[in-house]
Amino acid sequence: MALLCSGLSTNASALTPALWGYGVRSCAEYEQANAAAKAGDSAEFQRYQDWAAGFVSGLSLALDEDVLSGSGIETLMRRTLNHCKAHPSDNFFTATMHLVRLLSSLR
Repeated sequence: MALLCSGLSTNASALTPALWGYGVRSCAEYEQANAAAKAGDSAEFQRYQDWAAGFVSGLSLALDEDVLSGSGIETLMRRTLNHCKAHPSDNFFTATMHLVRLLSSLR
């Protein structure tokens, strides 16, 4: 059993948090999806919105607080777009977290 478990041990300090899904996409990609939605093709934008809704829902549950302070997903998407325009080298996660940090106890 010890031999079996020895292969499972990891160095916890070497682990970095994993980020999956639309959060790793660039702000430029999000801006393109937003422009496409305004032109009538909202499929890609909806994927960003679904990711953001799941992310803030999970974060709200984990922190036991509404991390958007009642602002809603539409406000999150609009403010995230504004952040992306001002910081084009950021990814969608970073842009989303910017507003979450402004509105919640998370710093």
